[in-house]
Amino acid sequence: MTLETSIEFLKTIGPERAKLIKSVLGLATVEDLLTFYPIRYIDKSKIYKIGSLTKDSETDIQLKGKITDLQEIVSEKGKRLSAKFRDETGTLDLVWFRYSKWMKDAIPLNKEIFIFGKVNFFNGNFSIPHPEIEIDEKKALSGTLLPVYPRSEKLAKRGINNKLFQTVIFNILKELPQLLSENLPDYLLKSMKLMGRLGAYYNVHFPKDLQHFESANRRLKFEEAFFFQLGYGLKKLHQKTKSFGNPFPIVGDHFNNFYNNHLPFALTNAQKRVLKEIRTDMKRPTQMNRLLQGDVGSGKTMVALLTMLIAMDNGFQSCLMAPTEILAQQHFNSIRELLQHTDVNVKLLTGSTKTRERRIIHEELENGELSILIGTHALLEDKVRFQNIGLAIIDEQHRFGVAQRAKLWAKNNIPPHILVMTATPIPRTLAMSFYSDLDVSVIDEMPVGRKPIITAHRREKDRLSVYQFCRDEIEKGRQIYFVYPLIEESETLDYKNLMEGLENVVTFFKSYNVTMVHGRMKPAEKDTNMQFFAAGHAQIMVATTVIEVGVNVPNASVMVIESSERFGLSQLHQLRGRVGRGAEQSYCILMTGDKLSKESRTRIKTMVQTTDGFKISEVDLELRGPGDILGTQQSGVLDFKKLNLVEDSAIIKASKLTVERILERDALLNHPDNQIIKQYYIRYYKGKNKWSQIS
Repeated sequence: MTLETSIEFLKTIGPERAKLIKSVLGLATVEDLLTFYPIRYIDKSKIYKIGSLTKDSETDIQLKGKITDLQEIVSEKGKRLSAKFRDETGTLDLVWFRYSKWMKDAIPLNKEIFIFGKVNFFNGNFSIPHPEIEIDEKKALSGTLLPVYPRSEKLAKRGINNKLFQTVIFNILKELPQLLSENLPDYLLKSMKLMGRLGAYYNVHFPKDLQHFESANRRLKFEEAFFFQLGYGLKKLHQKTKSFGNPFPIVGDHFNNFYNNHLPFALTNAQKRVLKEIRTDMKRPTQMNRLLQGDVGSGKTMVALLTMLIAMDNGFQSCLMAPTEILAQQHFNSIRELLQHTDVNVKLLTGSTKTRERRIIHEELENGELSILIGTHALLEDKVRFQNIGLAIIDEQHRFGVAQRAKLWAKNNIPPHILVMTATPIPRTLAMSFYSDLDVSVIDEMPVGRKPIITAHRREKDRLSVYQFCRDEIEKGRQIYFVYPLIEESETLDYKNLMEGLENVVTFFKSYNVTMVHGRMKPAEKDTNMQFFAAGHAQIMVATTVIEVGVNVPNASVMVIESSERFGLSQLHQLRGRVGRGAEQSYCILMTGDKLSKESRTRIKTMVQTTDGFKISEVDLELRGPGDILGTQQSGVLDFKKLNLVEDSAIIKASKLTVERILERDALLNHPDNQIIKQYYIRYYKGKNKWSQIS
């Protein structure tokens, strides 16, 4: 037997059962079964008394007594076996809905035995359906905790039950010394106080006690985190030692002129800290790979611009690539306005750029006259050739595929420095895991003078007072957003839609101009309506989530989100970020129905309590899980068997620090003590991070 052995060759499984197990549970090899971890454990060391049971008793219990009064009952619903079970303190019912004549004859009557099962309480009576029966006291009172594996009705019908998995996995564990070897060195096991690998597998399936289970669990989680972090650590090391980059040693006239004469506001300490980290990276002759995280409105665009001016001072061009035209246009408008009193040439390239303008951009890029190009996927076209690109900034990296990003790197012989920006704060545990190959910078401070947005939860009965509050804000000269989740009515969803909402708003706010934006509009119409609102010609914008990014109206002070229970936390936070961009106090009003699910209540409560995007992202991670937050493209990378990114941040952090210390001392893992790590990594992770790139 090896780890690769098919489960069809295991005793009690065979080809037919193996086929079924694979189709239902995805288990095909011995290794799959070894990492088919129990979902809980049952403790058979304790015997309960019937007289001590309450309706809140533990569901799985073991009792000692006698089975009596066995009878077969036939009814319209079918046949069942029924019996009484008695001990010195009372009686409960036993019932079997699925049984054979052999089983019926084998039930021991009026003998002292042990039964184990899930106790039910109904109409004042206790019962156990399909109890396990044990005559041997030693087996009944086994000292270990017994595993309960994920079950399926489809498998149970074919006799593939928990007992079968217990038996098969127990037999595999007997062969474990021949199947598995240790993959972490002694010095690491001692320093981290970790259980050995063989012991961990024994005690995760059949733990001696709770303490042994917890030690086994911690060891297996650490192992997963360690090798995941090692892959990224080696990748980062490869980038820094083998990925040549153009050094930017100069901070010159373009940067200093803008910083000293045209900076519209003082940078926050967080922005200064991040700029220093970027500056240190770009001084080196290796390619920078840095992730810049910052909440909505924290000033990432300003950091991006100052970084591009450093590139310019060193004789290099820059580009900023955004996933949508709206977002690219917003970046362009902001940067063009900031640079209006300088001689820096900046242009926008999107799918909508006219042919004549496109030709000029191509020419100026190639002859070096154009220093900064902002755009969408259009930047990746083969016709777009830079004279000397030295910096590529990507906004919302998760919206672009790996192959797309690689096209940008190929636009210079020496790849440009990379700055990845995201306005969606990623939970620190996720950033630590998924972006381990990037250096992470965080802008965790808002610009001076920005007032925190006040968020309130209101229901339908409060609508008139909400409308009156909005009217008062308009009278002060402010503007309002009303956001709806749907465009047109749906029979299955009973919440307000955009058209009905527009009608209500227009009726109540008769004396004001109302404009509308939604995803089905033509781009030109959408842009016209947005500009109409941005210019202050309309006091109210009724919209769908199309305004989640790319709308920047500092005068808008109220965001009313209708049916807010239908939005995810990340979306609610992004929408709220559309207000609070000016000096005035801003408000976000979350309208909901009267009945809210537990998850919806958690989301609304979180939004009301905090405006900190990182705290919000942690709650979002707990509610949704990592796959949903990172998107389907990345979620597969985080397919851990044991590690939980919400609960195990301490283990992730410890593994990351451990990997960093090891690679600092022994970058190629050539030391005899580290050979065990290297060999295991090459064998099991070579497809994920090719060792050839490192050594």
